[in-house]
Amino acid sequence: MRKLSIPPLIMARLARWMPGLPELLSYNRKPLKRDVIAGLSVAAVCLPVSIAYAQLAGFSPVVGLYSTILPMIVYAFFGSSRQLIVGPDAATCAMIVATLTPLMVAGNDPEYYHALAVSLTLFTGVFCILAGRFRLGFLADLLSRSILMGLLNGVAIIIIVGQLGKVFGIDVEGKNVVRQLISFFGQAQGPHWPTLLLSLGLALLYLVLMRFWRKGPSALIVVAVAVIASFALDLASNGVAVVGSIPSTLPRLHWPALPPESWGTLLPAAAALAFISFSSATLTGRSFAAKNGYDIDSNREFVALGAANIASALSQGFAISGADSRTAVNDAAGGKTRMVQIFAALAILLALLVLTSPLAYLPTAALGVVLIVSAIGLIDFRTFIKLREVSASEFRIALATLLAVVFIGVMQGILLAVLLALLRFLMRTARPVDYRLGLIESQGDFYELEHYPEAKEIPGLLFYRFEASLIFFNAGYFKQRVTEWIETSKTPVRWVVIDGRSINSIDLTGALMLYDLSKILAARGVVLALTGRTEQITKWMRMQRGDSESLPVRLFQNRRLALEAYRDAVAAGKTWHS
Repeated sequence: MRKLSIPPLIMARLARWMPGLPELLSYNRKPLKRDVIAGLSVAAVCLPVSIAYAQLAGFSPVVGLYSTILPMIVYAFFGSSRQLIVGPDAATCAMIVATLTPLMVAGNDPEYYHALAVSLTLFTGVFCILAGRFRLGFLADLLSRSILMGLLNGVAIIIIVGQLGKVFGIDVEGKNVVRQLISFFGQAQGPHWPTLLLSLGLALLYLVLMRFWRKGPSALIVVAVAVIASFALDLASNGVAVVGSIPSTLPRLHWPALPPESWGTLLPAAAALAFISFSSATLTGRSFAAKNGYDIDSNREFVALGAANIASALSQGFAISGADSRTAVNDAAGGKTRMVQIFAALAILLALLVLTSPLAYLPTAALGVVLIVSAIGLIDFRTFIKLREVSASEFRIALATLLAVVFIGVMQGILLAVLLALLRFLMRTARPVDYRLGLIESQGDFYELEHYPEAKEIPGLLFYRFEASLIFFNAGYFKQRVTEWIETSKTPVRWVVIDGRSINSIDLTGALMLYDLSKILAARGVVLALTGRTEQITKWMRMQRGDSESLPVRLFQNRRLALEAYRDAVAAGKTWHS
């Protein structure tokens, strides 16, 4: 394969925006066979899943393909992950429905709904690119695993309940889980038996394939069997709902309509969608990058996801994210380069051009089965139970997220979960863990008395560790805790030594609190000392005193020097010496 020659300077500038460009231009034939197989495997999964997610989000099946082809190609050029597969995703589809459904109060106009979705996708892409340019990739770390766990389990429940009407062949009404369940169980006429029997047969086939052919294109086989059965048995004439005509045309690339009357709802929703889809994609990308021995750049991932969403909007698709199941298929099939996405996109494009006629016979029940089985794969109650054993607070956040997503809504549930996580962080910072330290003579260092029985407290010396930065909203708590430790000590305290290694930073409020505390303790004949953080605390205190001579707090470079100074003071019969 002949390689395109580009001057190094121009290549370096292009690579800053498109990290995948050098790799794609220097691609050789060695991994070609492996990448083609991986691309076909990914396409075999993407084809039915994209159609199913399109219907989940309220679109024509072909829109799911539009949301897959061009975004995959664009991500191959812009992404820092060599294996991440982008496309329609359960969480993003649920958020799209949650955002757009309330805007459809003036009637069910599919074209207006589609215009809103494309506008939402474009805004999402713009927010992602802006976040990447402002280096906000660290935001991926704000969405903890417990929040993601609750989100995905909640979305899975929403999907399962929402697809019950399709697999049972009945009309289920309602915009939330509770109303849908009430509508489902209130059906007096019962299920449509041909549809239900078809659904049960396809579900059984799906489960058998997943059990005995884990790496096979199970979803594609189920869809193919459903199409053949629908055509051979003429299921549509028996009341089984089918997808119907699908246009075998390429998407028209044009600028979205951007209805201005809906911007007030679309803009904040797009920001939330950008945050959630980026966090989910980055988590998947990091996992497979670590497995294969390379790193990804979070800021570049933000830009890449933004470019892929803009590509989806321009091709009249909806918002996308990183797909963990399809990325796993890529990895299992041996795909290691960006060309896998290119090959997969071309295969889906070919299917769009030649397979739309048979897909018209596809029963919607088959799509419901694919979505339900996929949603079951998102449910992980076993980890929920383990999380409760490891961290009760993390478990409560995950459970609150799940319940909020299911009963309040996806967007509201995510916002509540992030708020709970931030409150938990603030509480941990404002009221952090603290310890009294004791000396292990054989080690020559101090350790927590609670965790090390062999550590011995030195009479008259309170060695204290505060596991947080000493700043304005925990300075009072620090002062309170030191006073409590002094009052509850078994022996009179002569020195209080603060272990500064666990205090990452000290602001002006914290420094002034130490200044005041040292005066209070000095009046009681107690010396206050600090190990580490000497430069920062000296600067703040000299600013307060207005001189650079003596300081009210003893400062030591390390804990050993503080211990030696205390022992010297005791030997000399002093509590303070300058």
